[in-house]
Amino acid sequence: MFNVESIQLDKDSSQALYIQLYVALKTLIERDNIKVNAKLPPIRKLAEELGVNSVTVVNAYKLLEQHGLVYSKVGSGTYVAPLKGVSAKDHNKAEDEFYNEELKLMDQGQIKLRSGIFNFASATPTPELFPVDDFKNVLNEVLDRDKGYAFGYQESQGYYPLRESIANYINDFDYSVLPEDIQIISGAQQGIDILAKALLEFGDYLIVESPTYTGAIAAFRSRGAQIIEVPMEPDGINLNILEDKLKKFHPKFIYVMPNFHNPTGYTYSSAKRRMLLELATRYNTLVIEDDYLSELDYAARKLTPLKALDKQNNVIYLKSFSKIFMPGLRLAFLSVPKEIYSGVLAAKHTSDISTSGLIQRAFDLYLRKGFWQKHIALMREIYYQRYRIMLQALKQYLPKEIDFFQPKGGLTFWLGLPEGYYTQELYLNCEERDVLFIPGSIFFPQPRLSRFFRLSFASVYPGDIAEGIRILSKVAHQMLHSKNFEHRGYTPLL
Repeated sequence: MFNVESIQLDKDSSQALYIQLYVALKTLIERDNIKVNAKLPPIRKLAEELGVNSVTVVNAYKLLEQHGLVYSKVGSGTYVAPLKGVSAKDHNKAEDEFYNEELKLMDQGQIKLRSGIFNFASATPTPELFPVDDFKNVLNEVLDRDKGYAFGYQESQGYYPLRESIANYINDFDYSVLPEDIQIISGAQQGIDILAKALLEFGDYLIVESPTYTGAIAAFRSRGAQIIEVPMEPDGINLNILEDKLKKFHPKFIYVMPNFHNPTGYTYSSAKRRMLLELATRYNTLVIEDDYLSELDYAARKLTPLKALDKQNNVIYLKSFSKIFMPGLRLAFLSVPKEIYSGVLAAKHTSDISTSGLIQRAFDLYLRKGFWQKHIALMREIYYQRYRIMLQALKQYLPKEIDFFQPKGGLTFWLGLPEGYYTQELYLNCEERDVLFIPGSIFFPQPRLSRFFRLSFASVYPGDIAEGIRILSKVAHQMLHSKNFEHRGYTPLL
């Protein structure tokens, strides 16, 4: 065990304590002062010895996990992972790592930005879209009806009436599920974390679409797993490459987003959905289906979940209600094959025992009264308006050298600079003009420069969208036609 006294934290520094602790532990690990597979101190013990809040240690350990420096064992603790080509010279990359963490937080709407920013980075709704009045009504009704019982722990699987309500709602998607097969979770991110804990051991292989959701990358990396990338195409994952990877690596599972994929906005064709399931069966591999925006379809289609086509029970279905509802409520559910259910339930219990009973009871009533369906219809109408404004602005202002994919739903557009250019320079110049977006590089498991970037209209008001796109397009035009183009390194945003 290392000497805790070797860690010096400056509480007067402008740098957050958890980042200071992360850097200190990272240095000790990379210099081999903490040996591979050594167990790090328990969170509470280290917090006491350093004189900091436990949350500081939790956040530092989480950063270490996200960067593959440690891995966790359910019910056991946090351990040092074998280093893969990491050396002391990588300390100079710390600012880039913190910068990428900030981009991920912006993506999830967890950084509050000053007014006047054209925020095309966040995919979180603007606050006035939250259904406050309807939710206040169901909260009051639940409190009047259930009194103190509303604040008690629910069973780990979730409040049974809510599971009934969800089963009834999901039946409209041509997917029949029993309440007994539903696991309530505290948001989609927790669902991904739980599945990673339940299914992955250190060194296991898994397959993801490339690019993919940053939260999934972090969860899988925290388990010390080997993430195998398979390129995405406009009609879904590249099946030829997928089969090659399945033959070679025999992964524990494939993580996919068939409808309005994040970040590209791509939606799987019917043929690729069927072939994906056939490959999963042939190679005895599970599929995790992340469904978070299928209701936001602007083409009046009925998008059937991949799970509804699953005849061999190979698909784990994950659906979030909070992304377009109230993100801070953290509410989602899992439907998993019975063979892995006990592991999933154990991982859920160690995460938070159970999801908030009050929120579960309130959302059950919200579904039963039809408020959710009304809210979805309203959100689809509002977002379709923003979608059309952004589409028109892109067509009007965007330099012809930049291509973009036009999705049929969701909250984002995926754009690409010409070959030979990278979005890093575009981002920095746009940031100086108060326009923010998410560079594509953070959506790839393996670090790389990328010519792609994502624009979201979720957090931009209709009257600001066109102006923000005009500014971005002007910056892009100047960059693409400048004879003095040069690469600049990232600097932290905050």
